Amino acid sequence: MVEVIKSGFFTAVQDLGRFDFRDKGVPISGAMDSFSALWANELLGNNPNDAVLEITLSGPELLFHEHTEIVLAGAKIEGFIDKQSLPMHHVIEINPGQKIRFGHVLRGCRVYLAVKGGWQTEAILGSRSFFQPISQKSHLTKGDVLNYLPFDKTLDFHANMKIKNDFLFDKTLAVFPGPEFDFLKEDDKNRLDEFTFHIDSLNNRMAYQLQEKLSKNNHSITTSATLPGTIQLTPSGKLIVLMRDAQTTGGYPRILQLSEQAISVLAQKKTNDAVRFNLL
Repeated sequence: MVEVIKSGFFTAVQDLGRFDFRDKGVPISGAMDSFSALWANELLGNNPNDAVLEITLSGPELLFHEHTEIVLAGAKIEGFIDKQSLPMHHVIEINPGQKIRFGHVLRGCRVYLAVKGGWQTEAILGSRSFFQPISQKSHLTKGDVLNYLPFDKTLDFHANMKIKNDFLFDKTLAVFPGPEFDFLKEDDKNRLDEFTFHIDSLNNRMAYQLQEKLSKNNHSITTSATLPGTIQLTPSGKLIVLMRDAQTTGGYPRILQLSEQAISVLAQKKTNDAVRFNLL
């Protein structure tokens, strides 16, 4: 097991999410940057859907009680074990009684900590992903205990792969026209690739709002299905990008839809970071 000594800013257990209950109004949830979560599990030989820790902005301090191996992927973060820096994308052996501690994210927003065999927290509706009120907690707090499968095999070497994840820190988001794309004024359509938007302070696992606005919109729609990555246009022209914990339906026009990769890219953005759209 591992004991949470310090929780960090917002650290939560996430897997790939809940996909079979959207008709009941249950959000998908899951890792905001699924690309990095998948890579962390891949390097350990885990199942792609094994639960990882999603660390946002600053990380926890963790005390391990059994031997295991871990991998870090995603945002670059200050991390230490026995005063030695923790490398990214590298299988790291952890011995009983060792602590790892994290500082602040240096590049990006979210980092993923995978453990051999995955974090063994409670599965609810087919997923271990934290999402209140489905799960008891939204994030870890001091004193929490997480279980993992003890791992006794020691590798003769540690995998160290060069992961090409620079695209996660790019400004460009690939988007497709949404069902109500034609609600945009022609000038906005024609200049969409030219606009630079900045992340508003109103950003979280449910949605990212953008600071700049398009033209005012007087269209309305019947409440319709939405997905992570759906971009809604409000009457004021403000854009809301729905993320992993977003509602399953909405009443604002769905003008654009992010690609799955673009959701991971946006998940690594912080307040005031710039983004641009590439309409496919």
